Amino acid sequence: MTHNIWIYIAIMSLVTIAIRLLPLTLIRKEIKHPFLRSFLHYVPYVTLAVMTFPAILDATQSQISGALALIAGIAAAWYGASLFKVSATCCLVVFLSELVLV
Repeated sequence: MTHNIWIYIAIMSLVTIAIRLLPLTLIRKEIKHPFLRSFLHYVPYVTLAVMTFPAILDATQSQISGALALIAGIAAAWYGASLFKVSATCCLVVFLSELVLV
Protein backbone atom coordinates (compact mmCIF):
# COMPACT_ATOMS: atom_id res chain seq x y z
CA MET A 1 0.00 0.00 0.00
CA THR A 2 2.71 2.50 0.91
CA HIS A 3 4.62 1.58 -2.23
CA ASN A 4 1.69 2.81 -4.34
CA ILE A 5 1.60 6.12 -2.46
CA TRP A 6 5.21 6.86 -3.40
CA ILE A 7 4.44 6.08 -7.04
CA TYR A 8 1.47 8.45 -6.95
CA ILE A 9 3.57 11.21 -5.36
CA ALA A 10 6.32 10.75 -7.96
CA ILE A 11 3.83 10.92 -10.86
CA MET A 12 2.15 14.03 -9.42
CA SER A 13 5.56 15.65 -8.97
CA LEU A 14 6.56 14.91 -12.56
CA VAL A 15 3.28 16.28 -13.90
CA THR A 16 3.58 19.44 -11.80
CA ILE A 17 7.17 20.02 -12.85
CA ALA A 18 6.33 19.39 -16.51
CA ILE A 19 3.42 21.84 -16.44
CA ARG A 20 5.61 24.56 -14.93
CA LEU A 21 8.87 23.98 -16.76
CA LEU A 22 7.75 23.23 -20.31
CA PRO A 23 6.30 26.70 -21.00
CA LEU A 24 9.43 28.33 -19.58
CA THR A 25 11.76 26.26 -21.71
CA LEU A 26 9.77 26.07 -24.94
CA ILE A 27 8.42 29.63 -25.23
CA ARG A 28 11.36 32.02 -25.51
CA LYS A 29 9.86 34.79 -27.65
CA GLU A 30 7.36 37.42 -26.60
CA ILE A 31 3.77 36.33 -27.18
CA LYS A 32 2.26 38.70 -29.75
CA HIS A 33 -1.04 37.04 -30.58
CA PRO A 34 -3.75 39.31 -29.08
CA PHE A 35 -6.17 36.53 -28.15
CA LEU A 36 -3.48 34.46 -26.44
CA ARG A 37 -2.15 37.51 -24.59
CA SER A 38 -5.61 38.43 -23.31
CA PHE A 39 -6.26 34.80 -22.35
CA LEU A 40 -3.03 34.63 -20.35
CA HIS A 41 -3.79 38.00 -18.77
CA TYR A 42 -7.04 36.74 -17.23
CA VAL A 43 -5.83 33.29 -16.07
CA PRO A 44 -4.81 34.44 -12.54
CA TYR A 45 -8.15 36.21 -12.00
CA VAL A 46 -10.17 33.22 -13.15
CA THR A 47 -8.11 30.88 -10.98
CA LEU A 48 -8.65 33.08 -7.94
CA ALA A 49 -12.38 33.32 -8.64
CA VAL A 50 -12.74 29.55 -9.07
CA MET A 51 -11.02 28.93 -5.74
CA THR A 52 -12.83 31.72 -3.87
CA PHE A 53 -16.43 31.36 -5.08
CA PRO A 54 -17.24 28.00 -3.41
CA ALA A 55 -15.62 29.20 -0.17
CA ILE A 56 -17.85 32.29 -0.13
CA LEU A 57 -21.00 30.19 -0.24
CA ASP A 58 -19.80 27.48 2.17
CA ALA A 59 -18.16 29.69 4.83
CA THR A 60 -21.45 30.79 6.34
CA GLN A 61 -24.16 28.85 8.14
CA SER A 62 -26.49 29.14 5.17
CA GLN A 63 -25.68 29.51 1.51
CA ILE A 64 -28.28 32.25 1.23
CA SER A 65 -26.32 34.57 3.51
CA GLY A 66 -23.14 33.81 1.56
CA ALA A 67 -24.91 34.61 -1.71
CA LEU A 68 -26.30 37.85 -0.27
CA ALA A 69 -22.83 38.87 0.89
CA LEU A 70 -21.43 38.04 -2.54
CA ILE A 71 -24.03 40.24 -4.24
CA ALA A 72 -23.43 43.06 -1.76
CA GLY A 73 -19.67 42.79 -2.24
CA ILE A 74 -19.97 42.89 -6.02
CA ALA A 75 -22.25 45.94 -5.78
CA ALA A 76 -19.91 47.74 -3.37
CA ALA A 77 -16.88 47.02 -5.57
CA TRP A 78 -18.80 48.06 -8.67
CA TYR A 79 -19.47 51.48 -7.14
CA GLY A 80 -15.81 51.98 -6.26
CA ALA A 81 -15.57 50.95 -2.61
CA SER A 82 -12.12 50.05 -1.30
CA LEU A 83 -11.21 46.48 -0.44
CA PHE A 84 -11.71 47.18 3.27
CA LYS A 85 -15.17 48.66 2.68
CA VAL A 86 -16.16 45.72 0.46
CA SER A 87 -15.08 43.16 3.06
CA ALA A 88 -16.75 45.12 5.88
CA THR A 89 -19.96 45.29 3.84
CA CYS A 90 -19.86 41.55 3.21
CA CYS A 91 -19.27 40.80 6.89
CA LEU A 92 -22.15 43.07 7.90
CA VAL A 93 -24.49 41.46 5.36
CA VAL A 94 -23.59 37.96 6.59
CA PHE A 95 -24.05 38.99 10.22
CA LEU A 96 -27.44 40.58 9.62
CA SER A 97 -28.75 37.90 7.28
CA GLU A 98 -27.78 35.12 9.68
CA LEU A 99 -29.52 36.96 12.51
CA VAL A 100 -32.68 37.02 10.42
CA LEU A 101 -32.41 33.57 8.79
CA VAL A 102 -31.26 31.45 11.72
